[in-house]
Formats: sequence, C-alpha cells, structure tokens
Amino acid sequence: MANVESIRNIVLCGHGSSGKTSLADSFLTITKTVSGTPNVEDGTSICDFDPEEKSHKYSIEGAATHFVHGGKNFNLLDTPGYPDFIGQAIGPMQAVETALIVVNASSGIEVNTRRVFEEAGKAGLGRMIVINKLDSDNLDFPAIVEGIREMWGNQCVLLNVPVGIGADFKGVVSTLKVPDDTSGAIVDPKEISEPLIESIIEVDDEVMERYFEGTPPSDKELSTLIIQAVRAGTLIPIVCCSAKTQTGLTEVLDAVAMCGLSPADLPRTATSGEEEVEIKPDSNGPLVARVFRTRIDPFVQKLNFIRIYSGTLKRDDNVAASSARKGIKMSQLLRVQGESTENIDSAGAGEIVAVAKMDDLHTGTVLGEFSMPDFKYPTPMVSLAVSPKSRGDETKLSGALNKVVEEDPTFKLDRDAQTKELVMTGMSELHLNIIQERLIRRDKLEVETKEPRIAFRETIQAKAEGDYRHKKQSGGRGQFGEVHIRMMPLPRGTNIDEFATKANFNGLKDVHYDEDANFLWIDAIVGGVIPGNFMPAVGKGFAERIVNGVIAGYPVQDVCVVVHFGKHHPVDSSEAAFKMAGKMAFKKVFEQARPSLLEPIVHMDITVPESNMGDVYSDMSGRSGRVSGSDPAGGNFTTVHCEVPLREVTTYARTLSSMTGGMGSYTMEFSHYDIMPPNIQQDIISKASLSDDEDEG
Repeated sequence: MANVESIRNIVLCGHGSSGKTSLADSFLTITKTVSGTPNVEDGTSICDFDPEEKSHKYSIEGAATHFVHGGKNFNLLDTPGYPDFIGQAIGPMQAVETALIVVNASSGIEVNTRRVFEEAGKAGLGRMIVINKLDSDNLDFPAIVEGIREMWGNQCVLLNVPVGIGADFKGVVSTLKVPDDTSGAIVDPKEISEPLIESIIEVDDEVMERYFEGTPPSDKELSTLIIQAVRAGTLIPIVCCSAKTQTGLTEVLDAVAMCGLSPADLPRTATSGEEEVEIKPDSNGPLVARVFRTRIDPFVQKLNFIRIYSGTLKRDDNVAASSARKGIKMSQLLRVQGESTENIDSAGAGEIVAVAKMDDLHTGTVLGEFSMPDFKYPTPMVSLAVSPKSRGDETKLSGALNKVVEEDPTFKLDRDAQTKELVMTGMSELHLNIIQERLIRRDKLEVETKEPRIAFRETIQAKAEGDYRHKKQSGGRGQFGEVHIRMMPLPRGTNIDEFATKANFNGLKDVHYDEDANFLWIDAIVGGVIPGNFMPAVGKGFAERIVNGVIAGYPVQDVCVVVHFGKHHPVDSSEAAFKMAGKMAFKKVFEQARPSLLEPIVHMDITVPESNMGDVYSDMSGRSGRVSGSDPAGGNFTTVHCEVPLREVTTYARTLSSMTGGMGSYTMEFSHYDIMPPNIQQDIISKASLSDDEDEG
C-alpha cells in the first residue's frame, strides 16, 4: 500500500479538444508505464478505448490510469470535455484532491473550461491550470495568461514560462527557482517570481511579515506553504506544455508532485449518526470508501470505481454498504489502467481501486459504517420517447437502457403514465445520440425515437373551493363518498408549517407534504364527517392527480389542498369511493383555480467568437430568451449568459454550429419552472387527450 503523503489523486478536466486525453497518454509513456505511442487520432489511446470514443475521436466516459513519477504515486482520472458529458467529470472530482484544468492555447478559456473550474472549486479541490498545445501557430501567450487572470483572478500565477512558442516551443523555465540562463523565454520569469512567492506565503502571516522586512522564505518553507496556498486557493499555479511534442510534460508532473494535494492535505467529512466527523486518511482507521463511477464493459461486466478515504479494503472482506441491506463480500479488487485491470489483494487510504460484478454497488454507494453527502449532478432536461425497431425487443430495450442509467448519473429513464411510452432523458441531443450508438454497438439493438418530450408541469394561480360526491348504486352495496376541499397556490420555498397553519380554518388535524411536487394537503375534518380511516384513501386520490395531471396530463406541483368537510354513508362508503371522490374533487376545483402549464427554463452559457455576439442576442430574443450579460472568455471569445425556455433549445447544437461555423459551444442546466405563454399553453392543452376519470371509477 502506498504511503498517503506520496499519493497524488488528479482529475484532468477542461473543454473538448483541449488535449486532456493526449496528456494522460503522454504521462503514461514518459513515465515508461506503457510502451508504444498511444494516440487519440489513430485509435490507440489508453484512455479513449470505447468504440464510440474511437469513432468520434473525443472522450465520452471517464478513464482511470496510474503511474509513478518523482517518488509520487499518481492516480489520474481523465474526463470528457464536452458539456454534454459533465456528469462523467463530477463523480471523479469527489475521488481526488487536485484538478488539472487544461486550457487549449489556441482557443483560450472555453465554456466547459469555466464550468469544470467552478465544479472543482465546489468540490474543494486544489486547482492547477495546464496551458496545452503551445506548439500551435499564431499564439499570443501573454494574452492567454491575461485571459486566465481576468477570468479567475490574480491568484493564477505562472509556475513556469515557455521557451519559444509555436513551432519554436522547446521547453519551459521555472519562475520559482529562476535559472541563470533564461534566454528564449517568452516572458521574463524574474518578473513573475516575486508575485508567485507572495501568493505562496500569503497563507502564513509570520513568513509574509519577514519577507516584506527583507528575509526571503527558505526552500523548506516554500515547499510546505505552496501546498497550503493551493489548498486555500490563494495560489492557482499555471504550467505550460505540449502533449503532442511532450515538451514540458516532465515539468508538469514535477509541479503536480510539488503543488498537488495529497489525501492528507484534504481530509473529508462524513456523518456518524447525527454527528459530522472529519475522516483522516489512515489505513488503520475505520473503513470509509465510496463508489464514484460505474462502468459496464462490452462483456456486461459491471465495474465500480472506489475511492478509499480511510481504512483498508481487502479482497474477500465483508463490508457494510449504504445500498445493501446486509454486508457484501469484496470478491476481488482491481487496479485499472484504461480498459485493462489487474488483481490486487488490498488497498489503503487514499487509493483508487475497482470491483467487478457487484450488483449491490452503485455510483454514490458508501462503504463502511459512515454516511456521506450525495453527489450533486445537473438535471437532464432533453427527452425522447424510445421504442425498439424490432417488435418483441421491449424487454431487451428496457434492460439495455437500465445499464446506461447505472453508469450515467445524468441519464434518466421513465415510463410515461399517459402514453405508456418509454422516455429517456439526457443532457442534450448529442448525449442521447451517443447513447443510441452504444445500444447498437453493445446490445445489438436499434431503436426508433420521437420528438423530444419536454417535462412540463401543471399548477394553479388562484384560490378555489368546491366538492364532489361520488355515488353509485348498481344492486347490492353501493358506493358513496363526498369530499369538500379548498385549493390554493403553494409558492416554492414556503415554510410549510406556517402555511399549513394559515391555510386551515377549522383547527389543524393532519398535514401531508410531498417535497418533490411541493404538494401539501391538510386534513382539517372535524366531527367525523369523513371517518379517519377513509382519509388516506382521499390522499391516494390526490396523489394520482399529482402524478397524472388535470388539464394536459403533466404532473402537478406547487399546490395546497385543505379537506375541510365531507359526508359518508355507514354502509356504502369505502376506501375506493373516497379515493374517487378525492380524485374528482381535485380535478373539479383545480379547473376553477386558473390552471396553468409550467415549463422548464434553462440557464445557458454560450461561448462564441466575439463577432457572433450579436447573432446570439438576436437568436435568443427570437426564442423568448432573456440575456443577463456576457463575459470575455479569452482568445477573442465571449460567453453569453441567458435563460430560455427548454422547448426552444432542444436542438440548439445544430443552430449554434451553423451560426458560428462550428466555433461555438454551450452548457445548459435547469434553472426553474415558469408560467408558459397562453398561446403555446393552449396549443399543448388542445392536443392533450385525457380519459374520463369518472368512467374509470
């Protein structure tokens, strides 16, 4: 087992085509971990090994590698660069201490570069910036660095500078320990050395005071403080290289060995009962580990990737798991190198391993007796109804898509209650297209899809009240139930206890709240006019309406219902009768309370050449979008921030590519629900066909 202080767990992230995978491959070759010259372009990459990745020549999934350099044990997680696959970067960030944010020297900071920089900050990681592709033509290196500092602050400081640029790029010069010969350096490293040292010592008041009094810090102090500065975020080192020519790569690894955080530098927190505790990376401590990624290979071998935070995991160990009722046996432990695995007997704190064929393990599962906060993934918003081309393959399709759900946290699968269609939801059109390619390759399954189905919702905008009597007599015992309700809007973020007290007029009896739908119903019955044993049935009637909708078949949200009166019959009343009465009372009153459709609004960051800014503003205006501003993205690119109805941008990738000649990119994530414009709302409602609920009863 590796010494904790010697471990460097790193995630490589950045925008697509910034060269992350080429960097990972080159790290493996210069450390002599692998032989040959793995290459993304010719399909021999260690990290891009899936057929879809080889075909498209970009990463779709994360990949794990490991190597040794400078006495440090590196675990490197390569992640996709396109925002469509952001979920594959978020999980791995929870398994590491340091993020290497890779910037394409030709393109500068692109939209997903900023996204992963922010995600790494949220995860509390130390961050370093790698300027890659410095062998490219027509580069303005000072402008690249200035763009980085404008975007992320003056704590971004060069740890080395290039010697030559473009075709003349031949090496780098340190700015921390400036050599005597700095000839050929694009920027004078001596000018950077002082601000670099100031960024490092900012975390120690005593050393900083001595420095300004004329006493420089010792090498030992610098080596200690530089890690503290990276951890605190007062220093974000910038290093320079070219993965293609492998120039500067050794210095990148030296920098990570020196500045990158070890597991000892970034202890995690977990919960034991009600108490939050700090988890120290001690191999002799209690076991705390978590599955941060799941992959299913072409042979249907499920691989769960695990980061061990504390304790030791051994082959054949029986361990507690948050996703299993009883302990599970670790039948084998694996160390992963791209698509290759090797068996190991044990792994300790700080290490990253995998286990195979463990049905009880899923992404987010915590091993041990502690619990940890859930991963937070963006909400997928683009949906397609999917069916197999070949009749009879429905079960096969469901199984194949559930494998995708298992390995991709940003992919959802549901069966539409109204249409009975299987609906898959992902981050974008590209995301869903790649999944369809995977179904063909991995499962030999071709599918048909329908137009994107948007996750609309139903709500009300006014108060209303009414009743419904369900009465049937067809010989023998009849059916009778009468329910009187008041209905009112329930704003998101409302204090439920206070609202329930104000909403009820007859003395609060019982409160039921569905957090997902933000639906509250209150039992305010007095005098037993509806016996207590029938009230759960009334609630079930409401619940069916919440799921199936009223005006257009979409789920209901943001509503409060107070059941304040009713009638029952000593013989003919039953749970079924009161369920139907509750269901129909809900429908009747809902229709009187200014019912409306809500639509999802997404936040978009659209990065385009500055010359296309006007095109984006005009296009968003035509899509009912609201532009909130823009920021320079470096390299003559600008990022435009806007909010727009999801229905307007489900196929936005095509428009943006056409508008910018393929130079634009964007991220999209759910923001909130808002009332749909009346004309569009009416069109959707008129197309909806709901069954006659009373006949169902």
